[in-house]
Amino acid sequence: MRTRWLVLALVAVFFGAVGGSLLAPQPAGAVSKEMIELQQQVAQLLQGQQDLRSAIDTNNASLKTLVQQSLDSVSKLNGEMGTLQKTVQDVQANTGARLDTMTQQTQGLSDNLQDVQARVAKLSQQLTDVQNLLQSIDAKVSGAAIGAPGSPVAPGGPTGAAMPPPAMPPISADTLYQNALRDFTSGKYDLSRQEFSDYIKNFPTNDLASNAQFYLGEVSYAEGDFKGAIAAYDTVLTNYPTSFKLAASLLKKAMAELELGMKASGTRDLREVLRRFAGSDEAKRAQAKLHEIGATTTSRSSR
Repeated sequence: MRTRWLVLALVAVFFGAVGGSLLAPQPAGAVSKEMIELQQQVAQLLQGQQDLRSAIDTNNASLKTLVQQSLDSVSKLNGEMGTLQKTVQDVQANTGARLDTMTQQTQGLSDNLQDVQARVAKLSQQLTDVQNLLQSIDAKVSGAAIGAPGSPVAPGGPTGAAMPPPAMPPISADTLYQNALRDFTSGKYDLSRQEFSDYIKNFPTNDLASNAQFYLGEVSYAEGDFKGAIAAYDTVLTNYPTSFKLAASLLKKAMAELELGMKASGTRDLREVLRRFAGSDEAKRAQAKLHEIGATTTSRSSR
């Protein structure tokens, strides 16, 4: 724009000079020389304008190319970000599934370890019971032999008196728990529910009673009865404050609440797992679940 005004000004000067030369008589040689110089200056200005316009057009083309390349790069980056986000979501989903499987396997191993410890602790008592049973059978066999024909009369009874058969020993707590756990892992939920219930009924003070109560919740959870599962987990949390299954019960209660659409209470219980059992496997699973449902690990009020 400035160049155009300059050219117009020079043209005006040119025509002014021409007019002046016409009005004021000057030598013909001087007027011709000034006209030639003025024409040269105008030609230079016009050439400069063309060069400037060419430079501007070149710069505009380069800028347009850069803008298009930037747009292409942004579009490509958005596509890569979308792919990366989907990959991260897939990894999180697969990791969560693998974590659930590994946790369930670890939980089974832990329960088996606890059971082995209980079995070792009771092994001497079981051996004593077996010895007492054998002694009882030996005594009854000896008594029957004494009362047989041709044998001496048994003291305190007539010859040939029939002896009652030995009583069968009741099933042990260890055997009942093992049967229930085996039936649960085999998918025989009805049978395992009955066996775990019998265990709690017959051995309420046993160390594994809380485990049996926890597995009643697991049976209901596996069958899709999430309300029944929540009630069973609550019983563990309320009646067995020193149970090894407290963290697992609170975690699975939160999971069952989420299954029922109770996001507020489920989120609260997941955060409670993090608070009460920090560093545990259950806390890691609770943190992963909170991330999965888009919830923070702490409530806003506690910040």
